[in-house]
Amino acid sequence: SIASADMDLNQLEAFLTAQTKKQGGITSDQAAVIAKFWKNHRTHIHESLINQSRWDNVLKNMNWRVDLKAQLRHIDQINTPVAIVEMELGKNGQ
Repeated sequence: SIASADMDLNQLEAFLTAQTKKQGGITSDQAAVIAKFWKNHRTHIHESLINQSRWDNVLKNMNWRVDLKAQLRHIDQINTPVAIVEMELGKNGQ
């Protein structure tokens, strides 16, 4: 919960206080350790979560068009729309 919300110090303190007060929650010593760990590693944890949730490939370019067939052997295929999509993917950061 702390990492997904990217809590600041005030939010962290309120969250940990609530966790110590609820039945079956954490102790105040555990809350102190969690707070110290979060203060020291918040940036690294946040960056790690962002990197894990990002795709490796990124969309660099996209072109699309819709074609209509005007002449074919079979009359039932005339004016049938065909969508053509071209996507260029690249590695993140390249």
